[in-house]
Amino acid sequence: MKCKASIKANPAKGDKIVRRRGRLYVINKKDPNRKQRQKGPALKK
Repeated sequence: MKCKASIKANPAKGDKIVRRRGRLYVINKKDPNRKQRQKGPALKK
């Protein structure tokens, strides 16, 4: 999974931006290799 400061999603290729636990993710059902994550706040224990 690519971890970037700024993520770019291309809806034409099936990318979707999802926010989970304060982080931004790009998920793609058609091409799972296109996963990305934007660095967010660290999880507190």
